[in-house]
Amino acid sequence: MGCAPSIHVSQSGVIYCRDSDESNSPHQTTTISQGTAATLHGLFIKTDAAETIPSVITYQSRHSRNNSYRDRKENSGGHIRIEAETQTSHTSVKVLLVFAKEDSQSDAFWWACDRAGFRCNIARTPESAVECFLDKHHEIIVIDGRHSRYFDCYFCIFAAHCHFDREEPSVLPLLCAGFSRRFVENSSVSACYNELIQIEHGEVRCQFKLRACNSIFTALEHCQEAVEITSEDHIIQYVNPAFERMMGYHKGELIGKELTELPKSDKNRADLLDTINTCIKKGKEWQGIYFARKKSGDSIQQHVKITPVIGQGGKIRHFVAIKKPHIDNNNQVKCHSLRHRDRRKDSIDARSLSSRGSDAPSLQNRRYSSVARIHSMTIEAPITKVINIINAAQESSPVTVAEALDRVLEILRTTELYSPQLASKEDDPHTNDLVGGLMSDGLRRLSGNEYVFCKNMSQSQLAIPVTLNDVPPSIAEMLNDEECWEFNILDLEAATHKRPLTYLGLKIFTSFGVCEFLNCSEATLRSWLQLIEASYHSSNSYHNSTHAADVLHATAYFLRKERVKSSLDQLDEVAALIAATVHDVDHPGRTNSFLCNAGSELAILYNDTAVLESHHAALAFQLTVRDSKSNIFKNIDRNQFRTLRQAIIDMVLATEMTRHFEHVSKFVNSINKPMASVNSDCEGQANIRNSPENRLLIKRMLIKCADVANPCRPLELCIEWAGRISEEYFAQTDEEKRQGLPVVMPVFDRNTCSVPKSQISFIDYFITDMFDAWDAFASLPGLMEHLSENYKYWKNLDEMKCKSLRPPPPS
Repeated sequence: MGCAPSIHVSQSGVIYCRDSDESNSPHQTTTISQGTAATLHGLFIKTDAAETIPSVITYQSRHSRNNSYRDRKENSGGHIRIEAETQTSHTSVKVLLVFAKEDSQSDAFWWACDRAGFRCNIARTPESAVECFLDKHHEIIVIDGRHSRYFDCYFCIFAAHCHFDREEPSVLPLLCAGFSRRFVENSSVSACYNELIQIEHGEVRCQFKLRACNSIFTALEHCQEAVEITSEDHIIQYVNPAFERMMGYHKGELIGKELTELPKSDKNRADLLDTINTCIKKGKEWQGIYFARKKSGDSIQQHVKITPVIGQGGKIRHFVAIKKPHIDNNNQVKCHSLRHRDRRKDSIDARSLSSRGSDAPSLQNRRYSSVARIHSMTIEAPITKVINIINAAQESSPVTVAEALDRVLEILRTTELYSPQLASKEDDPHTNDLVGGLMSDGLRRLSGNEYVFCKNMSQSQLAIPVTLNDVPPSIAEMLNDEECWEFNILDLEAATHKRPLTYLGLKIFTSFGVCEFLNCSEATLRSWLQLIEASYHSSNSYHNSTHAADVLHATAYFLRKERVKSSLDQLDEVAALIAATVHDVDHPGRTNSFLCNAGSELAILYNDTAVLESHHAALAFQLTVRDSKSNIFKNIDRNQFRTLRQAIIDMVLATEMTRHFEHVSKFVNSINKPMASVNSDCEGQANIRNSPENRLLIKRMLIKCADVANPCRPLELCIEWAGRISEEYFAQTDEEKRQGLPVVMPVFDRNTCSVPKSQISFIDYFITDMFDAWDAFASLPGLMEHLSENYKYWKNLDEMKCKSLRPPPPS
């Protein structure tokens, strides 16, 4: 065997020689015209006429590697899931022999390469060896280390050494220098062949597999299917980006965890996991539909294919799961989306879906990736967008930031986004009881002895309608001060024999032009005011028509503030005045929690949700439209009535305390902060205030502040209102004890309660932040001054250990 007498030079400048059956030399010897050596880039090939030692000799075996690969595949048993078998056996191994001169050892390696089917190059100088390696990147390099004058063996990877008669030397220095193997001189072709084959099946094959793994992982990183690889013990070892996007997890949260540690969806059959495990543990592939739980807590229906990977010894070493969204997800999403779109203008009627039944097959034929994109675009809620943005930010964030964002996601997934965390009950029982009583709907009693609350509709005989001109002089004089914040509603209550709402309502509604806007007569307005006032319970110490008049007065005061007035139109003003008038109509003097615990008719009617507020709004309209003489809405057109009605209902429902922090937070973040950012830009501030969404927030904030403005009133009024609300809570606690109901606010026991403490807790928890925000918008320095003085008053009483409304008389 030898080289053919022809030379082929590739475009890269590397010289290749072909085999010739007639040649007996182990090296490629060719005849070149003029008997010179062919030289290219310092690489020489030996010719018959050459007198110098060639630098590099290149040889390619004629033996094919395909047969060898087929033999190995047949011997492996033909299993298609051999672990990490990347079909690298087709790759031809390249060998570089670095020998300064030709001898029996170099010839042995040459013939061994031929037998193994390897490509082989021979270099004669260190320089040519380096240049050849940089061009070819050989997998095996054999360097002659027997003659140090030719080569520095410390730059060798695999060195051939002479046989030593003395004791075998240590290979540790060679390993430390970068050697991987040492070959003792042996000119036997079989010995060289065996050595090369061991290297190929060991280190070289591993290197081929590692190279192939780079391509495989690149494919996994960019494929659209979600891929999850676990060990035989179901410990997650790899997930690709598609999996992260689908499930909402970052790979750092998953790798190293057992599958059993991840949340499971309750939509799967109870025996499904056992069925899957039984199948894959037998080495069989499982394929089917499976519900998985995303990090957000949502369930997603997936088409899953799990393949066992057989490793060394025929044992299952890994499981590869390929997942993609099941097509039914998107059909359900589309129907769900269309149902919701019916509520909007120009919406599609959900009933028309039946006419689209023929489109279903075409939808199913679409690629799941396209449908998944449609899914995300069709129903993605704002909170989902926020969570997705945070998940994306986590991927490129440091560990500390990612952990903080995890905490953010946990908070966003709770239902109490706007409710601050309370201190322990032992630390502040007044705050806990007050908040619990005002912001919860109570605990339903499941016993058969449910208490049904009986309404005490104490309605006095309606007074004869009067006009403003007929108002007694003493009352008229009081009403002249109604635009002042210090207006004393309690004096008006006494002067009108507990009927202040009708008189104050006539004055305020007239000054705001309500009759003109509603196109109703003053007589109709008077009848309506009297009807609403008669529906308040005068027996209540706090929630009576005087409270309604007080809230109406505060509402009118706020509406006259310049920034509020410029933000709202007349319909908003009329809606606010009407909402303030009716916001507590027919209030029974008990909290929502009490009604729910007692199983009252109202609680049952409104499903224990915003019971009183829903009742106030509904009853107000029922009373209004019942009699034409008192129907103030009878002369406005239908569209205007619907808009006005919606605004009134929204404002009345905003007085429910369970959403207190939500309303305040939205007001601050949507109005105050954006307005502060534009500073003196009047047009920019006006645009922020006048948007429909923000006008709604302003109206909610306005009536909320008007409803609980007692701590911002002058001190004497503040003290009186504090006594009235405390008495009402005392009466409720007494009633709960008599009826065996849960005591909603235990601190409001008339024998032990500290009124100053309860007022301090109420101001700290509900009032201060809300009025700070409202003052920043409407500019209310007088109110904030009253609030500060009143707070100091209650603090002083508390420091004196006084539990009553006023300090004890001096002894």
